[in-house]
Amino acid sequence: MRMHRRCVITMVVLAIGVLAWPRCALAHEREATKVRWDIISLSLPGATVNPGGQASATDNLAVPNTITLTGSGTFVARARGRGRSNAVTGGGTWRITTATGPTFGTYRVTDLVRWDEATGTFPGTTDNIGSPADFRPGLAVLRIQYNDGSHGILVVSCHGAGTPDAVFEGVTASKDFVDFWNRVPPSGTPATANANRTAFHLVSERDEDDE
Repeated sequence: MRMHRRCVITMVVLAIGVLAWPRCALAHEREATKVRWDIISLSLPGATVNPGGQASATDNLAVPNTITLTGSGTFVARARGRGRSNAVTGGGTWRITTATGPTFGTYRVTDLVRWDEATGTFPGTTDNIGSPADFRPGLAVLRIQYNDGSHGILVVSCHGAGTPDAVFEGVTASKDFVDFWNRVPPSGTPATANANRTAFHLVSERDEDDE
């Protein structure tokens, strides 16, 4: 009799777990976040944020080679940034400048490795990409594929108003075994204000319907 009761209790517990699983999975999906990333152009004066900028980083040589990238796209990050995601779009152009001359091409994003949101608010006056309320500072690590068959990592880092100073503004990238690890910092002069800046924006269902 006791064994029969135990079996019944076990079956009830398993049934509750099976019924609850879709709800838990749905709740987990709801915690996922869709984010747009951009290498931006900043118009001065007025600090207007626009798409279509460029950002650079250098390698480990004493007289370094420089990679310069443009780009934008989206990714869907799992809850709390955990785990990789191939729900990505976007890419851009690349140019590597060396002592012997430049090479260039295009790249595309293949995976999100990790997304971590930082504290901070929109640092400009006008946002021509999205709503300032949807702006987010943070760090995104993206896997990319270059058009010449090589692979690498693109790190996009965005610093907002009130973001900790340890968070840099700009990008770093790798191309096969070469790491362009030293980001070129943003410049505040009007002539180069479009360089080495980035932005993240949350993407809502309304924004997707408007596209």
